[in-house]
Amino acid sequence: MDAALAVLLTAVLTLIIGKLVLFRLRCPNAPPCISGWIPWFGVAFQFGKGPLEFIEQARVKYGPVFTVFALGHRYTFVTEEEGIEAFFMSKDVNFEQAVQQAVKHTVSIPAKVFYKNRYNLYVMLKGKMAPPNLHIFMKTLCKELHEFVEQLGTGGTEELRDLVRHIMYPAAVNTLFGKDTWPTSRNEISEFEEHFQMFDEDFEYASQMPVCFLRNWSKSKQWLLKTLEKVTSAAARPNPSKSESKTVLQHLLDTLPDKHFAPNYSLLLLWASQANAVPVAFWTLVFIISHPDIYKKIMEDIVSVFGNAGKDKIEISQDDLKKLPLIKWCVLEAIRLRSPGAITKKVMNPIKIQNFTIPAGDMLMISPYWLHRNPKYFPDPDMFKPVTALTESFWLESHQRPVFGSHHA
Repeated sequence: MDAALAVLLTAVLTLIIGKLVLFRLRCPNAPPCISGWIPWFGVAFQFGKGPLEFIEQARVKYGPVFTVFALGHRYTFVTEEEGIEAFFMSKDVNFEQAVQQAVKHTVSIPAKVFYKNRYNLYVMLKGKMAPPNLHIFMKTLCKELHEFVEQLGTGGTEELRDLVRHIMYPAAVNTLFGKDTWPTSRNEISEFEEHFQMFDEDFEYASQMPVCFLRNWSKSKQWLLKTLEKVTSAAARPNPSKSESKTVLQHLLDTLPDKHFAPNYSLLLLWASQANAVPVAFWTLVFIISHPDIYKKIMEDIVSVFGNAGKDKIEISQDDLKKLPLIKWCVLEAIRLRSPGAITKKVMNPIKIQNFTIPAGDMLMISPYWLHRNPKYFPDPDMFKPVTALTESFWLESHQRPVFGSHHA
């Protein structure tokens, strides 16, 4: 009985202290806060069940600025122009501070190492992967895609999502890391796909939760890190002196002074190369196939540029892609309709948005998913309409159809 009473008192005191601490954290003019009654967890369970629906319901109930308390953090969402402008333009919010803990939890890069290397690696990758330099990768990427298509044969069925993964994984990996450094047998590739899929699917949970709750994810992470130890060692040995002959991985190794963290950064590069590319490719194909008129027009455009299908392998150039604008608009429209639920920056100094003061320490959030469904910017926001976007030139001319956060990709 005494033990039960002690447990009850502890629980009650914990709840009271948790509420007092949360109340103390609030500024006098802080936005309305959805906190729940469970210390530290807050409304994590409710938010996790359906984050997109939770965000929209909170906006309708509390207004355009509101705070969600979950897993020990305060997430303040902004949903209108003033808050969005502050998110992208204010010097009082910081992207690095927002993602550092996630990087530490998911790929085991300590804070000190992260801050030391972040800028130089960013400059290197931005330079190598900038649009004017993407033509360097096109020949290798085309070759990889041709090889995979030849392996498919002329008939059969497969889940589209699995097909996209099977195409994108080896093509992107061999292009960025180098074909001679990566496992090449079908069994090894299948094992890699299995572990990477597990790592990718639970990445968001792992960025927030202790790994003891994610044992299978942790096993896949360790498998990938061990594999990448071999990959980075192999890439370092034949590292050519000419910049244009190097892979992206070799440029990363040249830029990184802490070589024992090379597998960790390589895993981060691997995840970054796949986390957006695979779903965007999948949804672009889904939308195109689901709209026969758009599919027909794209096929006609392809024939007009490359001729009828034959045995010859097609070599694609940037000039060729410029002649296929509808494909680009389909990709952009797929990104608009299937954007991430939220992106974040950390508030470093109190920032005023509308009549509210967002305290330092909050995570400032925007939801591209819902911003891209604002009828003010996107007429018929739930419809896939790349042709309308192309003919009216909303994005390029009047800037009335922005893809919020697209430059953060």
